[in-house]
Amino acid sequence: MIEVKQISSKRDKKKFFKFLIDLYRGNPHAVPNLYMDEFAEFDPTVNDAFRFADCKMFLAYKDGKIAGRIAGIWHRGANEKTGLKQLRFTRFDVIDDFEVTKALFAELFKWAKELGMTEIIGPISFSDLNEEGMLIDGFDKDSTYIEIYNYPYYVEHMQKLGAYKIVDWNSYRITVPDKPDERLQRLSELIAKKNGYTLLDVKYLLKHDKQKLSGYIMQCLDVLDEAFANLYGTSPLNEKQKKREMDTIYTVLVPELAAVVLKDDKVISYGFLMPSMKTVLQKARGSIFPRAVFAYLHAMKHIEVADMMSIGVTGDENNKGSVAMIMNSCLQGLIKLGVKYLETGPELETNDNVQNLWKNYDKQLVKRRRCWGLKVE
Repeated sequence: MIEVKQISSKRDKKKFFKFLIDLYRGNPHAVPNLYMDEFAEFDPTVNDAFRFADCKMFLAYKDGKIAGRIAGIWHRGANEKTGLKQLRFTRFDVIDDFEVTKALFAELFKWAKELGMTEIIGPISFSDLNEEGMLIDGFDKDSTYIEIYNYPYYVEHMQKLGAYKIVDWNSYRITVPDKPDERLQRLSELIAKKNGYTLLDVKYLLKHDKQKLSGYIMQCLDVLDEAFANLYGTSPLNEKQKKREMDTIYTVLVPELAAVVLKDDKVISYGFLMPSMKTVLQKARGSIFPRAVFAYLHAMKHIEVADMMSIGVTGDENNKGSVAMIMNSCLQGLIKLGVKYLETGPELETNDNVQNLWKNYDKQLVKRRRCWGLKVE
């Protein structure tokens, strides 16, 4: 017997978040979320996205045991931006039992009809800062902190539901070269001189003036908001959301892997990489303290794999070459730290500007993720 319950209490939310950790226990490729991040994401007093979005969370029980979970998001802000009537789904995880999947999605279809929505899409969360897209290829590859991992049978379940492709994201692994790119270095110097660009000294500010650095990071998130505005699934970020993201950046900030380009002391482009947190989060099992403290400290100092967080350029300065400066700075940092590989994270398959960044390097397409659509009839 399958029973689906809508949840809201802190106790039930803990079960909701823990189900993912239990389901992927022992899986070498999955990267669990942290409880503190998940509680914050689904707390209206913390996540300011709730000002323009509503959310319902569900747990499915089979024979008295938790067998699946799903959350639905009515993102009024995104719907106003696109003019579409969509309900999002996120945090969909389930045992290999299609009847449980059907029961979970039945609750979303019911809510979507009540709201007058015509389509359910996902997995996609409150903003583009969150994990998005169901893994459809690359199940034998390691996930990253900003990616969703799922078992192959999820795809079969979605197909049985009648889901169709909305858009795919590609993830690449780039082999870090042994030495800096002299051509890229010369190009960066010419671009800086021609346009009056300078690189922010992140390392100095992190040590001597963190308040000033925070101001620049907030500007970076303004650039992100502008640069990502026309990409699928994105929605505008407010100041509270940006401050939450800045706090996340600080937890994984390695100065050598952060490049911020200024013009007249204003941020016009940026690129943030981070050490891979896979081992840390696997050991943490939801809580870094105290289980994974030493693993975290080790990961921040001994970086074999780095993950791309995001890269962005303002519209006014787009196609003027600042990205070359970012790549040159980050490449030098990767080499200095002895990093072997860079994981790009999900990139929209149609985002040629980002994918062309790596055309001169040894890159492999390693993972694909999909945003599914379901008609509400």
